[in-house]
Amino acid sequence: MSDPRIEAYAKLLVEDCIDVQPGWQVLLSAGMLAKPLVEEVSRQLARRGAYALQRLNLTGTGINLPWAREAPEKLLDKPAPIETVAYAEADGWISIEAPENTRELSALAPERLARIQAGVRPHLERVFSYDLKWVGCQFPTPALAQDADMSLTEFENFLYGACLLDWGAERERMSHYAEFFDNAEQVRIVADGTDLTLSLAGRRGEVDAGGANMPGGEFFYSPVEDSASGTIAFSEFPAVYAGREVTGIRLRFEDGRVVEASAENNEDFLLETIDRDEGARFLGELGIGCNPRITRYMRNTLFDEKIDGTVHLALGNGLPEVGGKNVSQLHWDIVKDLRDGGRLELDGKVVQEAGKWLI
Repeated sequence: MSDPRIEAYAKLLVEDCIDVQPGWQVLLSAGMLAKPLVEEVSRQLARRGAYALQRLNLTGTGINLPWAREAPEKLLDKPAPIETVAYAEADGWISIEAPENTRELSALAPERLARIQAGVRPHLERVFSYDLKWVGCQFPTPALAQDADMSLTEFENFLYGACLLDWGAERERMSHYAEFFDNAEQVRIVADGTDLTLSLAGRRGEVDAGGANMPGGEFFYSPVEDSASGTIAFSEFPAVYAGREVTGIRLRFEDGRVVEASAENNEDFLLETIDRDEGARFLGELGIGCNPRITRYMRNTLFDEKIDGTVHLALGNGLPEVGGKNVSQLHWDIVKDLRDGGRLELDGKVVQEAGKWLI
């Protein structure tokens, strides 16, 4: 018997997140383990009178790893021409992560992954500007459940609980908080080992209540590029990127740029990653986690960045839809927990303390 939550999830992706219209060409990329959701999304696209262009991959990473490990380097530097047509012509894109192994990308040399990402970056402008309507999500797999220290059934309940919310009500709640940030110039983040200021002057945020990420449950900004100043210690949770886990990250910013970086483990990977290009040492995003159903760390950035009472900073590419100008092949979201005595200040006024709103 099929899980009725899968149909509700598929409708949410197709109808609410990207609002598919008749005649649209919709890319549907997914791991093989997401078959039940891929089938249901395909049915929903058909009922909306749209094309479902399935692109399934074996590992759920979105990268053909056997090819990426063996291909001549010159082929890594730009996608196949037929792929660029898809990026240019598609009307929608639904990307479903369903990994068999969440560390699969660690088998690919970082420099090869960097070349692939740099090659595809120029063709993703429609994604960053939302001219191409898109949503990224996950389907529950044993690997994701194991990372979260849950059984598969527990993780299914968690995922659907975090996604199948009243997003209209969530938008109204988060918009209230976001209004204070929209009207502020300076944000200060204070916690143990952390005192970081950045500017939002002239920038307005976006409330994610069922849009390009599912689950939603944050509002986010691109800080003024040269404004970050001070230190932040990501001491509570490991940061995961490209299948690698880095713990104890500490960053010091001057004039918006990371000038000192260290980590308790995998420091070499951290330094190599933020030296990929000139934009990788600048901030592309400040996000404020607000999802009431996400209260614990999962080793899963899509969920962790929405933990209620946290903030996340993304190193690298900015978000054009909220005024971001920084350009990088990197966009690495790293989560800072403020629930144990941390606080957020706007223009000197405390608006959140120990993860609780005061506004």
